[in-house]
Amino acid sequence: MKLAVIGAGPSGLTSIKSCLEEGLEPTCFESSDDIGGLWKFKEVSEPNRASIYRSLTINISKEMMCFSDFPIPADYPNYMHHSRILQYFRLYAEHFKLLQHISFQTSVRSVRQRPDFSHSGQWEVVTENREGQEERHMFDSVIVCSGHYSYPHLPLKDFSGIESFEGKYFHSWDYKGPEDLYGKRVVVIGIGNSGGDIAVESSRVAKQVYLSTRRGAWVIRVLSDNGLPVDMKYNTRFVHILFQLLPVNWLSWFGEKKLNAMYDHTMYALKPKHRLFSTIPVINDELPNKILTGGVMVKPNVQQIRGSSVVFEDGSVVDKVDVIVFATGYNYDFPFLPSNVMHKSGHRVGLYKHVFPPTLEHPTMAVVGFIHALGAIMPQAEMQSRWVTRVFKGHKKLPSNQAMLKAVEYDTKDMDKNYIVSKLVPLQVDFVSYMDDIAGEVGVRPSLAWLFFTDYPLFKRVLWGPVTAYQYRITGPGKWSGARQAIFTQFERMFQPFKTRQVTYLLYIHTEDIVTGLLFVYNWVEKKLLLNLIPHIKFHKC
Repeated sequence: MKLAVIGAGPSGLTSIKSCLEEGLEPTCFESSDDIGGLWKFKEVSEPNRASIYRSLTINISKEMMCFSDFPIPADYPNYMHHSRILQYFRLYAEHFKLLQHISFQTSVRSVRQRPDFSHSGQWEVVTENREGQEERHMFDSVIVCSGHYSYPHLPLKDFSGIESFEGKYFHSWDYKGPEDLYGKRVVVIGIGNSGGDIAVESSRVAKQVYLSTRRGAWVIRVLSDNGLPVDMKYNTRFVHILFQLLPVNWLSWFGEKKLNAMYDHTMYALKPKHRLFSTIPVINDELPNKILTGGVMVKPNVQQIRGSSVVFEDGSVVDKVDVIVFATGYNYDFPFLPSNVMHKSGHRVGLYKHVFPPTLEHPTMAVVGFIHALGAIMPQAEMQSRWVTRVFKGHKKLPSNQAMLKAVEYDTKDMDKNYIVSKLVPLQVDFVSYMDDIAGEVGVRPSLAWLFFTDYPLFKRVLWGPVTAYQYRITGPGKWSGARQAIFTQFERMFQPFKTRQVTYLLYIHTEDIVTGLLFVYNWVEKKLLLNLIPHIKFHKC
């Protein structure tokens, strides 16, 4: 079975691998000259392609973002610069021999159903190479992995007087670094992750930075208790169970209380109109410090622009503004697909379980990586691709079109009820729930009950530890013999980058015998706080 994969970013790479695992013949079309998609940095942004800034570091820790059967090298930092992420993708592609299936500098111009689609389910894909020559291909199935950060949303019509602005303005998609902002007064519009990063970075060189927001944001840190990555601390099955059992309003209150204990969001002018778990928070350790030291001033929404002055909705005015950065998000589009293929549901493209178009006569097209959750795209896209290829191979069967349409509408209403969705953020899912749902379709969802009776040490780590992708290689199709060991050693890989200087740990324990002291240390090792430190611990009786 011949299959087309559109895009060689992380979603495309893992889709190629899933195809090969199922014995399919993938051909991946990549418009650029390299793999990586969003994570391939270029000094000049290219039209219709994702773009990142020079300093970008991912806000998901390495153990939580890696693919399920290929751990990130232990010596890599826990939060990686984009160059390290691209390096990891290269290792992944080379290890699983994916590069030979990619056609670089080849753009997909159109994907259309063949005249005999009702019988064959096949697609005609028209591509264009670097010389501008078009070529037609026939494929049995198509996986779309083109991402959703390629089309900047620049709502100039919403900003009265923008045509009179005497300075320079641009979208965050064009931002590469603060070099052109030295000594300038900068207004950043939008308090998402990009807006927060750009405000912080530019404040180091700008005369003053103003961060404008319509509704505010909850801001969390990547660091948690004892310096652990916050996602490894809280993105666990136990916490997920609590979210199923306890009222979300109470959980929001508890989380907001913890955040405000670090920095009062009201005092810092950050407090949003929504509750903590209504949308994905901003992840930025430095923003509160920049607000505290005056480098960044938080302002309400922009009401009007007059020459070099920016007027805000509270009536305050900032004069002599040199630069406005619009961190206003992205539109999503699939310009190479026929409009009748994509079913609309609310603000989003209505895909069955966010993957399959529900109206096709044959389920031979899928979209992988078009998902939004408080978690990395890599394991989610990998799980989607494992399901997709099993459907294409005939191992799994989808419900009827009517049942899929009904499920799509239910998901849309459920998201509208639980999250803040809009045209720019059309969907959001709970990371663990979604991973488990798709894993159930594949047949790889870990069973806590089964683990409790058959492998209690592993059960404890699956329940209490972080929901890393390795959990979905323990059993079922695509089972990986190294999954158990990867779970047992995930905290060792987390600790490894810190081992840059030998330190003696003085552990003072008020105890009368050394056995009690050793039990105390064992208890803390079980909590993952002193793992690998035992050789450096010295006991002092006191």
